[in-house]
Amino acid sequence: MEEDSPHVVGVSLCDTAPLLWRVEDLRAVRAQGLVGALLGALPRTPRQNTRLGRPLLLLPEEEGLLTERHAAANRISVPADNQDGGGVELHQQEQQRSFEEQSVLALQDRKSALLRAMTSPRSESAAGAVDEALRGRMESLDRNFTLPRSALAVQLSTARAGLSHCPDARTFLRADRPIRGQDEPHGTTARYQVFRDLRGRGFYLTSAGKFGGDFLVYPGDPLRFHAHFIAVCLSLDEPVCMLDVLAVSRLGSNVKKTVLLCSPRPDGGVVYTSLQWSGMV
Repeated sequence: MEEDSPHVVGVSLCDTAPLLWRVEDLRAVRAQGLVGALLGALPRTPRQNTRLGRPLLLLPEEEGLLTERHAAANRISVPADNQDGGGVELHQQEQQRSFEEQSVLALQDRKSALLRAMTSPRSESAAGAVDEALRGRMESLDRNFTLPRSALAVQLSTARAGLSHCPDARTFLRADRPIRGQDEPHGTTARYQVFRDLRGRGFYLTSAGKFGGDFLVYPGDPLRFHAHFIAVCLSLDEPVCMLDVLAVSRLGSNVKKTVLLCSPRPDGGVVYTSLQWSGMV
């Protein structure tokens, strides 16, 4: 396994999701062979999803490995006593200030549009009447214009993660983690033991949810290599339905990957069983 990085990564929590926001943190985890998944929109091209930016979402196992290596700082969270206090009031004040600024800008835009519409080329005899009508319309706008609250543009901040969580929601969202590992210490779950063992062997791992497994296993950096294996994590004594074995084997064959059944042993090692589809008899 690689030597521990001296850089301490700052992990922020959004409910139960561990996020990395700083560029130096992304570089540090990448240097340790941890990939994660980018979630954020790029500032100049926010309406596309083919190329994404910060934050980086870590797998629970990646977060656990950083913690085990003492390479992750305490995760940022807001104490429950302060969640409904000054934060909400400050947010409302910011929204009100933004609404007032946008109201001024919207009034200026409306006046500019009215001025352009009423100053089109005209005869000199009609100029005086038009100017008088324009002044009346401008004064009416000043007195009666109101920007609807529904038109307020709200900025979504992505530069920093001042994120909190509701304790009840966090308990509910623990279902995002493997069901069979919720009540176990994080370092003893089958998924984590398999992740740590494969990463120690030099493989890179990402989520394999779209392939029906636990991890996609790459022989090198995912930017340069295709995944060779689909890892499915099972306990040694966990019964497996034969139809499930056939289904995952056929899926692996269709996507040109080998399925690995990964079962941690009590002594800390992992038993690997490869499955390849060879046809039905």
